[in-house]
Amino acid sequence: MKAILLAETHQPVQYVDTDEPTIGPGEVLIKLQAAALNHRDVFVQKGLYPGIKLPVIPGSDGAGMVIETGEGVDSSWKGQSVIINPALNWGPNPKFYGADFQILGMPTNGTFAEYLRIPTDSIHHKPNHLSVEQAAALPLAGLTAWRALMTRAGLYRSSDSSAISEKVLITGIGGGAALFTLQFAVAAGAEVWVTSGSDDKIEKATEMGAAGGVNYRQADWHKALLAQTGTGNTTGGNRGYFDVIIDSAGGPGFARLIDVAAPGGRIAFFGSTTGNITDIIPSKVFFKQLSIFGSTMGTLGEFTAMLSFVSDHQLVPVIDRVVPLSDTEQAMQKMDAGSQFGKIVLSI
Repeated sequence: MKAILLAETHQPVQYVDTDEPTIGPGEVLIKLQAAALNHRDVFVQKGLYPGIKLPVIPGSDGAGMVIETGEGVDSSWKGQSVIINPALNWGPNPKFYGADFQILGMPTNGTFAEYLRIPTDSIHHKPNHLSVEQAAALPLAGLTAWRALMTRAGLYRSSDSSAISEKVLITGIGGGAALFTLQFAVAAGAEVWVTSGSDDKIEKATEMGAAGGVNYRQADWHKALLAQTGTGNTTGGNRGYFDVIIDSAGGPGFARLIDVAAPGGRIAFFGSTTGNITDIIPSKVFFKQLSIFGSTMGTLGEFTAMLSFVSDHQLVPVIDRVVPLSDTEQAMQKMDAGSQFGKIVLSI
């Protein structure tokens, strides 16, 4: 089969011929039709990820058709269009993954290939309203966004349209997880604001339902953001501050998130693309009674809930571009540059 191989860190991935995987009990063989990139793939290639074991076929996101079922697997799965949950072996504790947890695509061979062997509990029926490319774009980033926003930060969702919605801030809009967070929060009825280093990305986010945003490259961006939201000028108390903040950057800018958080606000983060968090003034955190949560991936239950929400609200992942599997290295370079808006998908 054709596949993408990462043999060494700091080297381009290779488009190679390799053996088709053989399934065992409790597993299925999937003919992959599309896969999608994540920053994790680039981090592994650059040697910036813990526990790297090479060589490996990268890729955590994928969708395709079950063509073979192993011993003990319901044969009705054969011929079904499926989407893959890349969070393997989470374990029994929903608060923290167990010792056997891993993410598909390293050390276990992943989705950048024509065929994939995977345990049956990692496959789910593809949402009917999604194309195979759209479905392939969803798993890792969608699950990451869902756990951070819904489980860890506990976004309030009300069926009462007259209820005051929570204000949500999403930093670094444009990447897959940030865009899924935007889509989930808007669909849940929240008032959503964003930041980005690109005015064009902010404009695109407003077209998707964001109330507005600011460019974090400007000085005192946090003050400009609060001015836009009309701090203190709406009902329900000091509504200009943010009840929920979802961040993937970390770094020195995290301290500004403390400043714009509402009293009793919740901040969840799942990345550190700008480095270690510095310069937080503890008194701002404890006098505001803030809650700060780290988040990574999610449980099987959260993946199922996320898929149901996507189907119920007919949400469609944002795709920046679709490229052939043979062009994976060029796609990795674009991902590293951070210029995309939405997911980069590989057609297989």
